[in-house]
Amino acid sequence: MKPHATYQLFIRLRTRVRLRVGRLGLLEFPRGRYVYTGSARRNLESRIARHVSRDKPMHWHIDYLLSRPEARVTRVLTFSNAECEVNRRTIGRIVAPR
Repeated sequence: MKPHATYQLFIRLRTRVRLRVGRLGLLEFPRGRYVYTGSARRNLESRIARHVSRDKPMHWHIDYLLSRPEARVTRVLTFSNAECEVNRRTIGRIVAPR
């Protein structure tokens, strides 16, 4: 089986945003910088391009935040390491679990 390709989206949120995120419910995101870590077994470039696009059906939790005009992806990094390993090396706090 092909290993996952892991990526991180660095996101700038210009203002505080409150939004309903699927089954997670109503969440509040303070203004600031965020990092989203994800992985894909194939089509990594397509996955990242989809995340950056604003006009899309809501599929992943991050789609709800990235569809907002206050949010902008400022940087993308890719890794061959597992998602959990990349997260362990990322400094910050979790504001939206799962």
